[in-house]
Amino acid sequence: MSKCKVIAIANQKGGVGKSTTVFNLGAGLAAEGKRVLLIDVDPQGDLTKMLGIRQPHELELTLTNCMHDVINGIESENRDEILTHQEGFDFIPGNKSLSALEVNLVNVMSRETVLRNYVDGLRDNYDYILLDCRPSLGMLVINALTAADYVVIPVQADYLAAEDMTELLSTVTQVKRQLNPMLRVGGVFLTMANETNFRKDIVNNVRAHYGRILPVFDAVIPSTVKLAEISTADKSIFKHAPNSKGANAYGVLVREVEKIGDKERKRTADLSR
Repeated sequence: MSKCKVIAIANQKGGVGKSTTVFNLGAGLAAEGKRVLLIDVDPQGDLTKMLGIRQPHELELTLTNCMHDVINGIESENRDEILTHQEGFDFIPGNKSLSALEVNLVNVMSRETVLRNYVDGLRDNYDYILLDCRPSLGMLVINALTAADYVVIPVQADYLAAEDMTELLSTVTQVKRQLNPMLRVGGVFLTMANETNFRKDIVNNVRAHYGRILPVFDAVIPSTVKLAEISTADKSIFKHAPNSKGANAYGVLVREVEKIGDKERKRTADLSR
């Protein structure tokens, strides 16, 4: 059985730092010696741009081709769609062609499981597969949640954003019930936080609202210039500004993500004795 963890980074709201998180989390895990694959499941291609491909919409080979192959029953031994980043992890680019694919999925049999069928063929090669989801709850996000073992939710440090997870959590519950009984919420964490008492209130608010039913990470990602520069630096925060507050915060997140599933594994081991 594969030990790979497939983690979807999801929130239906835009601008909460999903792509930045996937990049830095992937780089941090790779630096720990993990075999990591990032998959850009967002037609905007923001993650792909961060990884150095400035014109993702001109690419001829992306995640769209892989999902089309699954739909058409085409099996390929070549993995030309998988690229390697200089920081030691692999990635599969995404671009606007995913939007057309999402529309066409409506007419596809087992349309919710197309991405899972593709990702399952990659599990043996990686310790972590991270899925960067688009800011919506459409069919691509449903595919990502169906393919994932865990969903990790970045939430902007804002009262309204923190209280606006109900719809996403409802979708996660439906996917778990109908499509992917193994899906778990791996954790919730705050992003774009300022060093103020207001931030502390938001942290307490999130813990009060969700802490009893969801794991809330200790990591709080600050709003800093260095993290904003990641979008054009072609480097993770660990390479771009290794001693910054952003690097320290993402270091905490990496360690917390590495612990996802430990309690379930320990419980399974105890039951097998």
